Amino acid sequence: MTTSKKSLGLSILVVGALLVACGNGRVGHIAYVTLGSANEVAGYKVSSSGALSQIAGSPFSGGSSPSAIYIHPSKKFVYVANEGGGDISLFTIDSTSGALTEASSRAAAGSNPSSLAMDSNGKFLFVANSGSNNVSVYSIDASTGALAAVTGSPFPAGSRPIELATPSGGKFLYVANANSDSVSAYSVSSSSGQLTQISGSPYTVGTDPYSVTSDPGAHFLYVANLESGSVSAFTIDSSSGALTAVSNSPFTVSTNPISATVDSSGKYLYVANSGSGNISAFSIDSSTGALTGISGSPFTAGSTPTFAVSDTSGQFLFVGDQSSKIYEFSINSSTGALSSVSGSPHGTNSAPSAMSTIQ
Repeated sequence: MTTSKKSLGLSILVVGALLVACGNGRVGHIAYVTLGSANEVAGYKVSSSGALSQIAGSPFSGGSSPSAIYIHPSKKFVYVANEGGGDISLFTIDSTSGALTEASSRAAAGSNPSSLAMDSNGKFLFVANSGSNNVSVYSIDASTGALAAVTGSPFPAGSRPIELATPSGGKFLYVANANSDSVSAYSVSSSSGQLTQISGSPYTVGTDPYSVTSDPGAHFLYVANLESGSVSAFTIDSSSGALTAVSNSPFTVSTNPISATVDSSGKYLYVANSGSGNISAFSIDSSTGALTGISGSPFTAGSTPTFAVSDTSGQFLFVGDQSSKIYEFSINSSTGALSSVSGSPHGTNSAPSAMSTIQ
């Protein structure tokens, strides 16, 4: 990605991705990482300890400045947003080796596509276009993975929509608007994929919201505010998708929080702080969504982390760093504390940018 971080004075990739796929009789535990400045997608096996090792043929050639990645629930397809090319690449996954093969054509997106999301059934792909202030929505061909824009796409968002979240299996879509200091909320048509803005949207958050995530049960939404050094927390109305601020929100973190992720149990929230080289870790109150700092937090993680994401197994946290490394941590299931995996960090040939997971 070529977007510059105004607060850090660095040109860094903002919303690329590392995804982890498991099971369903296909390839084992595999991770795919976008390397934006190298125009590549790297593939890795993930060991039982959480360590990464490169698969044969990796890295794979990609589009111009690949900035985000998403694996289809079928484990047959991988989608990559190419910020420099303004388009979306489709890759097929070799079921034995995990190697990627790109389809012959790419789908046009808006300007600077920076984030991808999908419903849990894999019917629709959502793309945040940070340069054109809108969201593209595509239907997905179940056989080929091909994309077709839905009627009405693209749909307007706030200024510089930078990241997406789809709680409730894709019933609702939330968009962090970095330059509007807001989150746009939409209901998603299960038949057409069309977006309808939810009453009360957009919702005000802190300054420069850069990441949005939810717990697996879709009870709560968390927004990392880069300039404010805080996380805004909301409860999600399960019927309407409307947001209500959690008591005592926003919660203070370290400097320049750029990425937030909730573990698969829904018990812990982890926030990558790009300005302080660490990870803020919180336990989540299952009734209210309120955050409480975990003992030992913040945990050191590189010099300029650009993403933190919990593996879908709930065992590991992966942290990408601007120094072309991925830090691997194990998660204590009882406390949420982080411990470095043996051999961490894993070096990459270009700075990894961000991460999202699927199992």
